[in-house]
Amino acid sequence: MGKIIAVANQKGGVGKTTTAVNLSACLAAAERRTLLIDLDPQGNASSGLGIKKGELKKSIYNVLIGDCPIYQTILRTEIKHLDIIPSNIDLIGAEIELVSADEREKKLKKALEEIRNNYKFIVIDTPPSLGLLPINSLTAADTVLIPLQCEFYPLEGLSQLLKTINLVKKNLNPSLVIEGILLTMYDIRTLISQQVTDEIRRMFKEQVLETIIPRSVRLSEAPSFGKPIILYDIKSRGAEAYLALAREVISNAA
Repeated sequence: MGKIIAVANQKGGVGKTTTAVNLSACLAAAERRTLLIDLDPQGNASSGLGIKKGELKKSIYNVLIGDCPIYQTILRTEIKHLDIIPSNIDLIGAEIELVSADEREKKLKKALEEIRNNYKFIVIDTPPSLGLLPINSLTAADTVLIPLQCEFYPLEGLSQLLKTINLVKKNLNPSLVIEGILLTMYDIRTLISQQVTDEIRRMFKEQVLETIIPRSVRLSEAPSFGKPIILYDIKSRGAEAYLALAREVISNAA
């Protein structure tokens, strides 16, 4: 049965989508059959894998509103072993349409039941909010991976996210655990990066993953070419970091 990992942080700009896309690609490169679910109305994870959002006939939106079964929305990518369920701006309407639905927080969880056994890993890219879509991802997930930018303000927002995770665990998904806190955008030239790293490791100890994602121009460029970093520049520091993260996630799942 596939392990479902929600990549979540209610603060934008912390490397959440970059992590979801590149972790998925690296897991697939390690020959683990992987599905990436783009649960963000911006659809950046979809475009980051070369999906043309304007040409989509079906997306995760259609699944959540009960318009079609989930397997009809799965697309292949150019990476062997990696599939994606894409998203586009239609998903904005899902939160409104689901407000009065029965068990609205469990729509994604129930949809995934019919395909979960087809994958070793299912990675969910969540929107930067604490609304119904992120709640659906946390309810469906086995673990939550928290990207955290190595700066002060993202650190401030972490406590609110942890409260949300605990509420979901208490009321909707008792088995949910934290996969780990992933330090991102680490800049070796700045003192604040090291200070935040030291503080997070002091506070959360073994919950902080060993892998650290560096600030990287190549990582920033790759999405504009519709490619994950391992296809855009396999020799870059960013590619090395996400390959290391994939190894750590695989080890945690063993």
